[in-house]
Amino acid sequence: MANRFSTRRDGVLSDLPAVDPRHLRQPDLEALRPPFSTRPPRILILYGSLREVSYSRLLAQEAGRLLGKFGCEVRIFDPSGLPLPDDAPVDHPKVQELRKLSEWSEGQVWVSPERHGAITGIMKAQIDWIPLSIGAVRPTQGKTLAVMQVSGGSQSFNAVNTLRLLGRWMRMITIPNQSSVAKAYQEFDADGQMKPSSYYDRVVDVCEELVKFTLLTRDASAYLVDRYSERKEEAEKLEKRVQLKSI
Repeated sequence: MANRFSTRRDGVLSDLPAVDPRHLRQPDLEALRPPFSTRPPRILILYGSLREVSYSRLLAQEAGRLLGKFGCEVRIFDPSGLPLPDDAPVDHPKVQELRKLSEWSEGQVWVSPERHGAITGIMKAQIDWIPLSIGAVRPTQGKTLAVMQVSGGSQSFNAVNTLRLLGRWMRMITIPNQSSVAKAYQEFDADGQMKPSSYYDRVVDVCEELVKFTLLTRDASAYLVDRYSERKEEAEKLEKRVQLKSI
């Protein structure tokens, strides 16, 4: 079959006249399969409740123990003291702590209670304080994400669905699996550890899958998110700068 990208005329592709061929790239198998890094995967966990007995925090800690068993370096952010978005400068210590942890991470776990059919304001505030971009750097782009929720009643997926939407907006690689723990008050023992159950098995599944996806993608993440539109935009900006310097 003929290569549909092969016909060129006057600097354009005759069958794709809207495409700039200078910035079109064929998939590079070598770039998709770089050597695996040997350091432990760096995972940041966020949870969405400040209650004294917080089941999202307990689930976050359970996930942290599991991820540690899978060989990860894990850090859990404590949202206590984090100001509301836009209610403090970005140099606020808690904001800086969160941003530095997000930058440090190669993958993340977001755990939220479901409140009024959605994630909590505490969960959303943490995500809102993580910038989509800082200059030319996108701090979360290409990083892996696992989503979990706890509910006080029957099983629901409202919170994890919202977290997936936010993960996509932050340009993260959200893994297929997820965890939703119903009647969370029944699922933890007096020491704060999760009891054996089908819910617990799913939490193990999610953590295992997150580690696999992180190992698979972290060394190729820059290539995976390299985009035609952004290459074209950067080339146009460079061309304008060169023109200005020549005036």
